[in-house]
Amino acid sequence: MGLRLTTAGESHGPGLTCVVEGLPAGLRLDREAIDRDMARRQLGHGRGGRMKIESDHALVTAGVRHGATLGGPVALSVPNADYANWEERMNPWPVNGAVDEVHLPRPGHADLVGTWKYRTTDVRNILERASARETAARVAGGALAKAFLGALGVHVVSHVVQIGPVVAAVPEPLELGAFAGVDDDPVRCLDPAASAAMVEHINVQRKANESIGGVFEVRAYGVVPGAGSHVSWEERLDGRLAMALASIQSCKGVGLGEGFELAAKPGSQAHDEIFFTDVRGFYRETNHSGGLEGGMTTGEPLVCRAALKPLPTLTQPLRSVDIETHEPAQALRERTDSCVVPAGAVVGEAMVAVVLAAAYRDKFGGDHIDDVREALERYTERIGWRRRAAAPAGTSATP
Repeated sequence: MGLRLTTAGESHGPGLTCVVEGLPAGLRLDREAIDRDMARRQLGHGRGGRMKIESDHALVTAGVRHGATLGGPVALSVPNADYANWEERMNPWPVNGAVDEVHLPRPGHADLVGTWKYRTTDVRNILERASARETAARVAGGALAKAFLGALGVHVVSHVVQIGPVVAAVPEPLELGAFAGVDDDPVRCLDPAASAAMVEHINVQRKANESIGGVFEVRAYGVVPGAGSHVSWEERLDGRLAMALASIQSCKGVGLGEGFELAAKPGSQAHDEIFFTDVRGFYRETNHSGGLEGGMTTGEPLVCRAALKPLPTLTQPLRSVDIETHEPAQALRERTDSCVVPAGAVVGEAMVAVVLAAAYRDKFGGDHIDDVREALERYTERIGWRRRAAAPAGTSATP
């Protein structure tokens, strides 16, 4: 059964397309919720001029009728408003006159290796698809996965924990209600003091013609124990989550739970001891593992972090080589952002939601959303799992 997300499109082409296969019939969708996620991807201090041109929204072109899924693939289209400025250079069909090729690959981008691999001399044939603009389609598809998970009591949220050298304090336990208003913060950070320092760091580095990286965290609340499996490497959920997050443009590191910090701890401080009461059932008092053990979810909140490197497109380009003349040259300079970590966190939400939704489809099947709910209820009754309260962000969520 499973669930699959496929995207198509180029950064400055006519638009982006997303196809999500595997959603059950009868799932109610909220058009405003989808577009809200699209708008959230455009948030964050440090975004560039492209965000002033685009006002992203998703058009459903297949798989939905009167607000509910039909059980077949759902297709979404995201128009590129900027295409009007690129129609000659990015037209799908031949145009009158010559269009100049781009021969200046950027260090840190797919440009140079892509021209070798795909046998082209025009860097634009590579950079357009490699661009992080593609993530707009991922967020559209991720909104469908979040709708599916939400119908089953799972909520996926995110926040920024580091920009450049500025690191936010993250309280533990961090309940779902703490994320209310995170999108109102200029860098989507839950620590006000760190947020102010992050904004100042972006301002200073932007004036110095630098780009800035950082770390975001995605959390999923209400996840049932046993999503994923230990029986093969392909089914281990931690591996699937790591792949999904590492696939985000500019991602260079993924941590699950306490991630790299666990490498420095002794075993007695690295694992989550198990307790039981008649009222709570089995439970943990810590969550060092981030809700994952042996490739499976434990029932604790799922915690994933991803590190994004600074963007490779700089307002003061790095040194490169013209791939046609082989002469030294500055790398390509195009419109860019200074910092995309807040937006990257929203993309991270989408990718975690897609992986979780696929794991739920694998485990619970069902042609209709009510079939899925019934299978989930039978399973949780069998294992005696008491769900942690997982109310939408903005309300309290207590054990």
